[in-house]
Amino acid sequence: MAAPRERILLVHVVLHGEADPDAGAEFFHLATDSGADVLELLSVQRGRPDPATFLGRGKVAELAERVAALSVDLVLFDRVLSPVQERNLEGALHCRVVDRVGLILDIFARRARTHEGKLQVELAQLTRLRTRLVRGWTHLERQRGGIGLRGPGETQLETDRRLIGERILSLRGRLIKVAAHRATQRRARQRAPLPTVALVGYTNAGKSSLFNTLTKSSSYAADRLFATLDPAIRRLQIEGHEAILLADTVGFLRDLPTDLIAAFRATLEEVNQAQLLLHVVDSSAPDRDAQIAAVDAVLREIGAEDIPRLLVLNKVELTGDMPGNVYESSGKLAAVRVSAHSGIGIPELLQAVTQRVGRSMLRADLTLMPEEGALRARIHRLASVIAERFDEQGRTHLTFDIDGLNWRRLHTQMRDSGCQAMDAPPTIPVDG
Repeated sequence: MAAPRERILLVHVVLHGEADPDAGAEFFHLATDSGADVLELLSVQRGRPDPATFLGRGKVAELAERVAALSVDLVLFDRVLSPVQERNLEGALHCRVVDRVGLILDIFARRARTHEGKLQVELAQLTRLRTRLVRGWTHLERQRGGIGLRGPGETQLETDRRLIGERILSLRGRLIKVAAHRATQRRARQRAPLPTVALVGYTNAGKSSLFNTLTKSSSYAADRLFATLDPAIRRLQIEGHEAILLADTVGFLRDLPTDLIAAFRATLEEVNQAQLLLHVVDSSAPDRDAQIAAVDAVLREIGAEDIPRLLVLNKVELTGDMPGNVYESSGKLAAVRVSAHSGIGIPELLQAVTQRVGRSMLRADLTLMPEEGALRARIHRLASVIAERFDEQGRTHLTFDIDGLNWRRLHTQMRDSGCQAMDAPPTIPVDG
């Protein structure tokens, strides 16, 4: 029998002078994605936050009446609350109170699939919990004296904080090992120097759908926030050009807390190592410009603001816009309109990517002597072998496609080693 769904009331707070691009629509989407039963969304205007409750006594009293009338189990705030504010609100509302960060962490915990993703989520959760331990131990903090009022309150808190601190250190150590393993994999990829292109963008912009369309893979993609928490990297072969490595990454969000960015820094390293960022945007989103600004802010936070970027306006099937290239008045390519769902606009996107990072491929024919097995292995590693046959003398006849840079490296190795292969086999551009 399924457990009853939590009854939730949402509080969307807008401070004086702040922009409110979506009137709480994103917050509502986050809450419904958590699997709870959302009863109501209340919007509150305030001049400035109240240090004790964020809302002030009058608004808290009104909210308490609404909570009682609706039999609410949990109140979610679209703000980052201090531990004191959470504790005071819970006392006044007589129900649990969770802020925006707690909600995001809960969604992250549900969506993490890989070992690294789960470690990152647990680290962020414990880092946050350590500052809020007092909420769970108020019954042990009574140190006034008297029968039944003396106890190990502070000792228990200190013990709990120490245990959480030890767990945080352990998690950080394990994540360092994971990051080192990822760095080893990255170095291995760099030995076969394929350019890396990373998909970045606001959560639910369609990055994973575009990733699957481009690479013909089946990474998890869904119409929900933070469907992807773990990076995926696939080889993408573009006809007539060298292959590239395409990386899918976690989606960004407005006001994403620094602790969360720090916890997922290892995942976001793929962004920092890319030669080109494809900034995927949901072109149908009413607050599209605000989402673009939020992604730009996170890229600055992780030190990736100087990496070349190409704007990809996704979901044109929902807007009615024409797919294809969008140019500035100067004639420079500004964006590419695509639909990851239907595939329209994808050829123009691939062409734009190859113009930025792609190298043209050459087709070569080469005959190797029997003792030149090491050269044969290197060709298989650096090139795409089209045909291979062996003659009666044990010689190997190869036809392969290779980009110009790797061909020059291969030709230098042949010359320096004095191999008996054709000195400079004719090469022709591959039609693409």
